[in-house]
Formats: sequence, structure tokens, C-alpha cells
Amino acid sequence: MTAMELGLIGLGKMGGNMRERIRQAGHTVIGYDRDPELSDVGSLTELVGRLEGPRVIWVMVPAGGPTQSVVDELGDLLEAGDTVVDGGNSRWTDDEKHAEELGAQGIGFVDAGVSGGVWGLENGYALMVGGDKEHVDRLQPIFEALKPEGPYGYVHAGRVGAGHFSKMVHNGIEYAMMQAYAEGWELLQAADSVTDVREVFRSWQQGTVIRSWLLDLAVDALDEDEYLEKLRGYAQDSGEGRWTVEAAIDNAVPLPAITASLFARFASRQDDSPQMKMIAALRNQFGGHSVESAK
Repeated sequence: MTAMELGLIGLGKMGGNMRERIRQAGHTVIGYDRDPELSDVGSLTELVGRLEGPRVIWVMVPAGGPTQSVVDELGDLLEAGDTVVDGGNSRWTDDEKHAEELGAQGIGFVDAGVSGGVWGLENGYALMVGGDKEHVDRLQPIFEALKPEGPYGYVHAGRVGAGHFSKMVHNGIEYAMMQAYAEGWELLQAADSVTDVREVFRSWQQGTVIRSWLLDLAVDALDEDEYLEKLRGYAQDSGEGRWTVEAAIDNAVPLPAITASLFARFASRQDDSPQMKMIAALRNQFGGHSVESAK
């Protein structure tokens, strides 16, 4: 294994665990975060100065304005031959813009859709990567450090934007799967004849075609709060569900299940929805997303 040196910007729930997993694999990671208690350096300028060229910098900050701001600053600090990886949840069209901006200065750009949530440190992160082969190949030791053990969990999905497009579709599927579990849970709760809904969910964990990690997490959530009484039936959307539906419209691809699951989240903001209690519980279980307490 070739040991690498990596700059990592954004040390929150995902970024902080990624820093630790990459270090455990024998690589050097210098992290920067606006929170000085988390950061290894005091500024982006110091981070870039600490890295030997050609540099690799991985960005893990919120999509949109925060990512654009970091990319703009890196464009002023980095040199030709350096490479930037956006591992956040950026829209794929932003990737194309960032690759063009940085490429004009000879700086490589790779987009990486990262899935694994708060469990990634222990289990590894599924990686969907987009970019030119020369830039992607350079990062292989880091991808190998982050991905789960075994032959799966990593793909070079295509050119710039393909990684985040793939992660967007992944999240759209996730929306629909969570919605199906939530609807089934509410229907079981409504049936007088079913007296132990939690154990019905548990029984599905072995031998059924709907067994999955999400189902395991649903059972974990029900073990913590059997009737989800501590939660308000309100679920946010990260934005990727909306982008998935918009991409489906642009490509004339019917997505009735994913679209309905997105609209169900919108409905949760109008009334206290039993289904959305399960969605909120699942998002908290796999990603550490915040939940709203029942009043």
C-alpha cells in the first residue's frame, strides 16, 4: 500500500469519522474545520501550506454555497497538479461547474458520493466516484481505505458528476424504501388483530425478501421506543430526493414510488404523521440526523 497525505475539510459526523478511518489505514490526514476543537489547523491557508505537492484535498461540507465558497478559496490557494475531491452531497451540475473552474488552472476535480452515515467508521463507506481516470486513479489508496472490506462498495461511475448523480439516485431509492417500511408499520399498528408490531418487524429480519439494513435499523428504533411516542411525525428532506425527481422529469423517466415518498415528507410538515415518525427514527438510526421530540 502506498501511504498518502490528504487534506480533509469538514470534520462533522461524516468527515470526522472518515478522517479516523483513513488514518487507521496508515495514511496522513490533516483536517480543517471551522470548529477549532475539531481542526488540526487554523485555516485553509495553513492546511494547504502543510501539504506537500501535488496535493489532494477532500471537501466534506454542505452542498451549495458552503461548497462553492470552499472550492473558490481552494482555487486561489492550490497549484496545477493538485486535486480536489467533493465528497459532500453536491448536485451533479455543480460538479461540472467546479471541474471546469479548477481545470482552467490545471487542478483536478473528482466528485464522490459517499454513503455510510454514522456507521461508516466501523463498516466502511460505499463510494460512487466521477471524474477523469487519471485523477480517480491517483486517489485509489484513499478509496480503498474508506470502502468496506471485500470486492464491493466502490465504483468509478463515469465522468465528472456521475458520482453525485449515482448517490442522488441511491438516496431517492432510500426515500422510497423507508416510506414502504413506514406505511407497513402504520397499517400493522392500525389492525386490531396484530398485537405485537415490533416483533412482526423483527420476524422479517431473517428469511424474507424485504430483509435489509434499513429493516434492522427500524427494529433498533422500535426497541428504543416501541410505539415511537417520543418522536414527532415530521421528516426533513436533504434535497437529493427533489433533485432525483427533477432529473426524472428531465429524462422522462417515471419514478412514482420515489416521487410519492418525497411528497409524503412534505405532508409530514402539515400534520403529525405516524409514518413520518418511522422515517424520522430511521434517519436518526443510520445517519444521526436530528429528530424533533413529541410535544
